[in-house]
Parts: sequence; structure tokens; C-alpha cells
Amino acid sequence: MKPRKVIDRTTTPDGEVLELTLEADGNYVIRLRRVPLMSSGASGSERAMAKVARQILGSRKRCRVLVGGLGMGFTCRSALDAFGPDAAITVAELRPRIVEYNRGPLGPLADHPLRDPRLRLFEGDVEQLLTQGAWDAILMDVDNGPDAKSTRSNKTLYGPRGVALMARALTPGGVLVVWSVDASQPFEAALRRCGLAVETQRVHARTEARKGPKHTLFIGRAAQGK
Repeated sequence: MKPRKVIDRTTTPDGEVLELTLEADGNYVIRLRRVPLMSSGASGSERAMAKVARQILGSRKRCRVLVGGLGMGFTCRSALDAFGPDAAITVAELRPRIVEYNRGPLGPLADHPLRDPRLRLFEGDVEQLLTQGAWDAILMDVDNGPDAKSTRSNKTLYGPRGVALMARALTPGGVLVVWSVDASQPFEAALRRCGLAVETQRVHARTEARKGPKHTLFIGRAAQGK
């Protein structure tokens, strides 16, 4: 078996080590401080986020969609496919190196979403875009979840202020989908306190597998007349 290959290792401006590797099984993995953030072999739950939002929004046209976190491009690709040619989709990515990876070795994994003219890339904090609503769908995947944060600064995003920002940024009847490794009753409660109708789904981590690990999607729906 081939050993793990380190494709890139860099230190972020806040002193954290970010690493892209090609694993022995052929999957790419991005780690921060040696903590796995994402793997190309477990993209099923990321792909499911846009499908869930599209199903809830039904036939709504010209949807404005905000994707929080570029990752390996799977959520963006799913959003482009689900919302069709009249959608306006923006992805916010804080780390320039992640953008470089998607323009380089990771690009083919999700069929190069950054090359699609419907997708606008915002290189900065997604919180800045949450104040520029309203969004018909917000797909938030900027960390391992509300209770499994790998980046300290994301505490604000998943806290009361951040949840309120996400809820206010939705159009009437809009939908928020937040990715997480695990369930979190406190986070569900925070979404409800902001007036959203909340449900959770456990979805398979692997795209074609019907066994193995599952991840959690928190789904919040804004009132039609908000």
C-alpha cells in the first residue's frame, strides 16, 4: 500500500497548520492542526445539503444561495446542479489556500465548480455576507459543527449572535442547512429561539454507501410571512 503523500502544508496567519494529503486509499484529506476537516471519500452529506434545500423551496425561481465554506467543492457543485441555470450562488471561503487547492488538485473532484459562471467566490468571512441578505437558501459548512469546532473563531458563528444573523438573512420561507458531525440539542434550541421551524436529518457520509458513518444536517425554515 502506498504511504500517505503530503501535497501541501502551510501555516495560516493565525499560526495553525493546514495540510492537504493524498491518502493511501486514494482519497484527499484536508487537516487543520492535524484534525481532519474533510475527506473526498466522505462527501455524501455535503452533497445532500443543497438537495434538501431545493426540495423545501420547491419550484422557487432565481434563488439566491449562500454557501458557507468552499471545502472540496462538493456543496457548491450540488447547489449548482440543484438550483439550475437561473440561480445566483455565492460561496464564502476564509482561507486562500483552500481556494488554491480547489483551483488545483481538488478541482476535478466536483467538476471544477469555481469555473461555473453562476458561482461567485467571496474570499472572506461568511458573516459579512450574512448582513447582505436576503438569501433563499444558506448552506453552512464552515467547520465540524456547533459542538466540534476546529477553528476558535467559529465559536461566534455558531453562538447566539451568529445563529441570529443566519436566521435574519433568510427570505420569507427561506431555508438554512447547517452541516455537523454530530447532533446538538443546544444548537437546535438556538435555531428555534430565532423563530425557525427546525428539524434534523442524519445522512450517510459516503455518497453511494448505505452503511458506515452518518453526519447531521440541521434544517431551519423561516416563516413565510417573516
